[in-house]
Amino acid sequence: MTHAHGATGWALFDGTVLVLLALGAAGWAAGLWAARHRGPWPVHRTVLWFAGLLCAGTALVGPLAEAARTGFTAHMAAHLLLGMAAPFLLVLAAPVTLALRALPVARARVVTRLLRTPPVRAVTHPVVAGTLNAGGPWVLYTTGLYGLMHASVPVHAAVHLHVLLAGCVFTAAVVGVDPDPHRGSFPLRAAVLVGFVAAHSALAKHLYGHPPDGVGASDARTGAQLMYYGGDVVDVALIVVLFAQWYARARGGASRSVVRGSRVTSRGARPGGPPAPPRAPRGGPG
Repeated sequence: MTHAHGATGWALFDGTVLVLLALGAAGWAAGLWAARHRGPWPVHRTVLWFAGLLCAGTALVGPLAEAARTGFTAHMAAHLLLGMAAPFLLVLAAPVTLALRALPVARARVVTRLLRTPPVRAVTHPVVAGTLNAGGPWVLYTTGLYGLMHASVPVHAAVHLHVLLAGCVFTAAVVGVDPDPHRGSFPLRAAVLVGFVAAHSALAKHLYGHPPDGVGASDARTGAQLMYYGGDVVDVALIVVLFAQWYARARGGASRSVVRGSRVTSRGARPGGPPAPPRAPRGGPG
């Protein structure tokens, strides 16, 4: 009876995940249809969204997800897909921007007001988002939570929900492309990203020699190496995107400065000739 109850719980979990993934896909398609009169939507953002859903679905449902319930290496592969790859892809798809384009004006204003509320502002601050994203795995793997999540379906669901949401909030705080009325400065976001990379790498090294209870030494070493090197792939992608955004903004600012300077110069120039001489003060000398 206990085994049957557990099987029913996991089946319910899998079914719920599939429904949520289907809603995510359908919601995106509905947003594209509703915003069709606003002009074309970049195709690459749609590709990013569905690739993110695919990463999340692979981590939560299917052969990898089933193997992750008993093996640490498979669990770590799912962790990287759900907590790093999926958030990276989903955030760069700009879902909030699409929602603002698709919603009526009144509802779009509600969304923008929500983004400005103190709780959202606090959670999306780069330091807070980085702490939640980096601290969660430390709690998971250095306490009894890792064993509990494989014995309890609700705990399993709560842990994975945190992993996905924390990853999305952190990615949005560091390299988000959606409107953000209180985006952190580039130095702050760069410092938080460096701190996150350091914390993630330190945890992987810790797990190499100190795996969670019940994890074999060989499985722990392979899983820790996967966490270390697999995490580096996404970390490098985050760094590249962050600096590309900084460069684009800096270049755009420089271009605007040149345009403003040329306009000022053109006001004091004669058509086809040298700049006009300065006017004498009114009233004459003396």
